[in-house]
Amino acid sequence: MSNLDHSQNAKDRYFMMLAIEQAKLGLYTTRPNPAVGCVIVQAEEVVGQGFHPKAGQPHAEVFALKDAGIRAVGATAYVTLEPCSHTGRTPPCAKALLESGVIRVVVAGLDPNPQVAGRGVRLLQEAGIEVTVGILSAQAEALNKGFLKAMRTQMPYVRLKIATSLDGRTAMATGESKWITGSSAREDVQKLRAQSGAIITGSETVIVDNPQLNVRSSQLGITPEQILHPKVVILDRRGRLQHNLQSDYQLCRRIDTLYWREEGLVELLKSLVSEYHCYDVLVEAGASVAGSFLEQQLVDELIVYQAPCLLGQQARAMVDINPLSLAQQLRFTIQGHEQFGSDLKLTLSPI
Repeated sequence: MSNLDHSQNAKDRYFMMLAIEQAKLGLYTTRPNPAVGCVIVQAEEVVGQGFHPKAGQPHAEVFALKDAGIRAVGATAYVTLEPCSHTGRTPPCAKALLESGVIRVVVAGLDPNPQVAGRGVRLLQEAGIEVTVGILSAQAEALNKGFLKAMRTQMPYVRLKIATSLDGRTAMATGESKWITGSSAREDVQKLRAQSGAIITGSETVIVDNPQLNVRSSQLGITPEQILHPKVVILDRRGRLQHNLQSDYQLCRRIDTLYWREEGLVELLKSLVSEYHCYDVLVEAGASVAGSFLEQQLVDELIVYQAPCLLGQQARAMVDINPLSLAQQLRFTIQGHEQFGSDLKLTLSPI
């Protein structure tokens, strides 16, 4: 790579990182749409920026071009996801870029949505606009793991969250579990919920813990009115729970709670994508449900909050799995680790 090429690549990476930061502003409000950011650069100066705030509202490119105004003519647009080429609830963004006068578009990654899938880039190229694809693609894709997986496979991105002690226990034998982890770790869980289209739990967890499984944080950078509460799914093959406005269980008082009476978890996950447009799914459940998701290889990301305490052998295990040999063990790769208060957060992916 020449010095000129290296210099341009460094500039592209810098401005794409600014676009990614814009995209993050819509992380908790855009679903089921992806979080997308855009910056317009003229003579190495940012003259416009924007993000997609909510489904049905203009996309990131439109806000950025409006911010840039006439300064978009001859500029470069940096977009974290391929501009759409179809008319949905909003006009196509590729057309808006064409009409703006930009001469170059840099895209982090292509949109696998069948309605786009490279057509946005081709539309720009056919109009004579220079297009560069693949700048900071991994960082941009990390913002929309659920949307991208759903578009590619019709299955959601599944995160399994577990709060545990040092000895891998999640509750006392009586079921008492509030609270193993501290307030900082629980606040971080709010972020997981806020970016999830659905939360799956088990009927036993509902009966024992009576959880809310909603988003109630004031530290997400959005107003209470902007919060999109995830759809709650209760696995209840025995039919122990049902909707009842006078129920003792908070989730049963919610009219939109889904009760899944069948055995097939794959069928449930597919229906969450096709019928409810839930692309990011968070599993917050007991050992049996957690074990089922793991054994069926349905978990994309395991998130463990580990508190510095010991609960003893009579306490409840974190997952119900029974490998018969080391060859059958479930192994993971550590993708990240953070500390929240005195608790450790491990983010892992199955091998």
